[in-house]
Amino acid sequence: MAYSACPGWRSRHEQITCGYQLITHTLAQQLIRTKPVDTPQHDGQGRALQRSIGLFSLTMIGVGATVGTGIFFTLAEAVPKAGPAVILSFLMAAITAGLTALCYAELSFRIPATGSSYSYAYATLGEFTAFMVAGCLMLEYGLAGSATAIGWSAYLNNFLGNALGWQIPEMLRSPMIVSGANGAEFHPGQFNLPPMILVALCGALLLRGARESSTANAVMVIIKLAILGFFAVVAFTGFNTDNFTPFFNTDSNKGLGGMAGVTAAAGTVFFSFIGLDTVATAGGESRNPQRSVPLAILAALLIVTVCYLLVALSAVGAQPAAAFHGQEAGLSVILQNVTGQKWPALVMSAGAVISVFSVTLVTIYGQTRILYAVSHDGLLPAALGKLHPRTHTPVANTLIVCLLVGLVAGFVDSGFLWDMVSMGTLVAFMVVSAAVPVMRYKRIGAASDGFRVPFGPYLVPALSIFACAWIIKDLSLMTYRVFFAWMAIAVITYFIYGRRNSRLGARAV
Repeated sequence: MAYSACPGWRSRHEQITCGYQLITHTLAQQLIRTKPVDTPQHDGQGRALQRSIGLFSLTMIGVGATVGTGIFFTLAEAVPKAGPAVILSFLMAAITAGLTALCYAELSFRIPATGSSYSYAYATLGEFTAFMVAGCLMLEYGLAGSATAIGWSAYLNNFLGNALGWQIPEMLRSPMIVSGANGAEFHPGQFNLPPMILVALCGALLLRGARESSTANAVMVIIKLAILGFFAVVAFTGFNTDNFTPFFNTDSNKGLGGMAGVTAAAGTVFFSFIGLDTVATAGGESRNPQRSVPLAILAALLIVTVCYLLVALSAVGAQPAAAFHGQEAGLSVILQNVTGQKWPALVMSAGAVISVFSVTLVTIYGQTRILYAVSHDGLLPAALGKLHPRTHTPVANTLIVCLLVGLVAGFVDSGFLWDMVSMGTLVAFMVVSAAVPVMRYKRIGAASDGFRVPFGPYLVPALSIFACAWIIKDLSLMTYRVFFAWMAIAVITYFIYGRRNSRLGARAV
């Protein structure tokens, strides 16, 4: 084929050179081919995701995936790094997320599809980049679901202890693989049962349909916001300004003194903002997505930021920074210490058990919709994109995701997961930001009378990319190693399966 495509060449060497150039050129075209925005999304049997989610439910999906993930768990991880200056870490993460939210808002208006960052990258930057983004999102959502389920276990145990005077046996709530001073430590014979049960419950609810799941999530989010408001009010009664001195972490071990600790903590808490991405994953199931998705993203960001800052400020004011290290069910413990009574901690633990259910539910939902979008494009096996004829949900996809998320939650310590979620989120956010100027240049998507990133197509995306890179630089070496190993698996998967089975490639033949 290569020789016949190079007529007129006289030497065999020149024919081989020409053939190589043609093959290279064809491969490059495959890697950067883009998907038309108006491509229909169905499972090959005429079934498509149902557009049943309104603006309020969509906003609650965003809030449900964020509020709780960071506040309920990561203060115990972030405060030891930054000290009371963890408040600046949340601000840094919020500003970074806000810049990216503006990019998401415009992209979601012009490209109203299921798949979020993956779909945006496929329509603007090309197939290979989109598949790599899908790899980041799978890392982000899968590990976020596991990490939040693990945190749910701690609050459930705290609730049972305060309400019934009984706690889950240590062997049934401790993972087999834990993070120690010298790396991973193995403890055969034990596993964390509660998060596995939680993941199974989330899977059962998701299989009932998107409308039922989003309604249940909205109820749980309202309960969550009420509980966190209760925490802030009670914690402020024990507010002590001495707890803010010294403001920055003075321990320079591991390079975490001063602002370095603030940036490192920002990387730890940043995964709390993946709810913005989750809103965009529901583009294919939302009513009037060109209006509702941008509004829901911005509304969720505002609610999340205000809530995080209030709770972080009241928590740090009520307890010395040193007390956060290794603290399980931290917000409940703070209330018990402030009031000297068990009932506030009992209310807090009960609220956390309910609200963290919603976080796990929404992150697993996001993972299933990412896989559905990638499978629909032929880059992953078709079984992941098959929809149930009655509920219009991806059944096999949901079962596989819940199995893997449950196994990780049951056997791995959450200390391995937080930074990996942040890495996947930040890289996906950087790609989303880069997609905006490309989209404007190529005039992709809907007419320009909808939401547009302010100050032109370059300034805000550039600032977003810079802010994400600034946080990424302080993540641990182990995080980098695992991330690049995962990306290597994604590259191999694409070239072995995805490139050969791409529906876009088949249509081009």
